[in-house]
Amino acid sequence: MLKNIPPILGPDLLGILRAMGHGDEIAIVDANYPADAAGPALVRLDGVSATDALDAILTLMPLDDFVDDAAFCMQVVGDANRREPVMDEFEAIVKRREPGIGLASLERFAFYERVKTGYAIVQTGERRLYGNILLKKGVIRPA
Repeated sequence: MLKNIPPILGPDLLGILRAMGHGDEIAIVDANYPADAAGPALVRLDGVSATDALDAILTLMPLDDFVDDAAFCMQVVGDANRREPVMDEFEAIVKRREPGIGLASLERFAFYERVKTGYAIVQTGERRLYGNILLKKGVIRPA
């Protein structure tokens, strides 16, 4: 046991988060996402919501503040401006953990393609539609 590490972050995911470098991307996806066939390393968090996974990951991983956007959700098919409640929750978590960083969006197939080139995927048990978010890792600045 270690102090201050959320218990849902097991050794495989902790190793991935530690190994990622500045600019690497990790996706947190819902139960419907075709994660196994996407390509990058896959960690499963069955029974965990995507919002809980996001909150736990952002306790350890900084987001990239050198780019315009470091967190992306998947746009609703047929209505790119529509926001699902899970997206609002994602944005609230991002803003609480990384003030000044918002939530951008990507068209569905652009999201899929970007995830394929990412470092890793965390597949959750999230049942809400569009419970997918992509994060770009930042740096830890000297104190």
